[in-house]
Amino acid sequence: MKLFDVYPLFDIEPVKAQGSYIWDKEGNKYLDLYGGHAVISIGHTHPTYVNRITDQLNQIGFYSNSVQNQLQKDLAQKLGEVSGMVDYDLFLCNSGAEAVENALKLASFATGKKKVISFKKGFHGRTSAAVAITDNPKIIAPINSNHESVILPLNDLDAVEKELQKKDTCAVIVEGIQGIGGIIVPDPEFLENLETLCHKYEALLILDEIQSGYGRSGKFFAFQHSNVKPDLVTMAKGMGNGFPIGGVLISNKFEPWFGMLGTTFGGNYLACAAALAVLEVLEKEDLVKNAQKVGDHIINKAKKTLKGCEVRGLGLMIGLEFDTEIVALRKKLLFEDKIFTGVSGTKTIRILPPLNLNLEEADLFLDKLAESI
Repeated sequence: MKLFDVYPLFDIEPVKAQGSYIWDKEGNKYLDLYGGHAVISIGHTHPTYVNRITDQLNQIGFYSNSVQNQLQKDLAQKLGEVSGMVDYDLFLCNSGAEAVENALKLASFATGKKKVISFKKGFHGRTSAAVAITDNPKIIAPINSNHESVILPLNDLDAVEKELQKKDTCAVIVEGIQGIGGIIVPDPEFLENLETLCHKYEALLILDEIQSGYGRSGKFFAFQHSNVKPDLVTMAKGMGNGFPIGGVLISNKFEPWFGMLGTTFGGNYLACAAALAVLEVLEKEDLVKNAQKVGDHIINKAKKTLKGCEVRGLGLMIGLEFDTEIVALRKKLLFEDKIFTGVSGTKTIRILPPLNLNLEEADLFLDKLAESI
């Protein structure tokens, strides 16, 4: 048997990681400014994280959601405190796509409707309903295309209201910051007016914070740069620092009933231990503030020193869009300068490092990048 060949792979095999660095099997050391798709939030192999999971594994690693699990309650309590969203409930699952599926299901249950509005350049996952509202026809199979959805231009309130006036929409979903779309930050006024329109036409507002959440933007959630109070918030990626976990924050307007949602592995002991470690480190090391400080430094310096480059983002979620294609530039950064970055399309470099990245590491990247362009 061989692996199903769906990933274009770099000829690099990481075998060790610590903080903001990765080592491959040849002993080469890389600065990680991508964090495995914005997953590494508190740094690779953080001792608090390692110890939490190890200690939990030595006690119990898994049982079903048919029994009490105090770690789930502890996680909900801690997440409410750290995020400032104490008046929401938490449903735990395993991934971002699963979080989106459950949020959409809740919105449909609550409204009795089934159409969803999403936005161009948005990405919400690869499962059935999630991929149907993702702006990438290439990954939408015929079976996914039966969902009722419409994809509108970001920041276009008139287009949103025109659709909502039909009164057949259960939810409007928008990323706190569009990630795969190239680090596009929605206007705060757009989000606030979107909330107003959803209330007016009895649709629910879902903030997809799968990539932009957990401190990455310099706030716990990116939407907190505005005055929005979403009905539902989806989370994953940085939530577990690499351990698979996702979740939905659910406003108190929803009334749960037994069997409404469910999962086999969601909220298992190890996932909760990982997620609690992340929150503890975020809080103890003030990593949300660090993301804001180091991110501001990168953005301001990049605007001054990088020619032919549009700089976008908040905190440590940064897009650098060049006026020429960056395939060769990214390869040079990776194979010569030993720096991992991400991309969006053919002209944008995405920066999504661990939130404990320091100023020295940020300057190392910026200096190498300036030398290369």
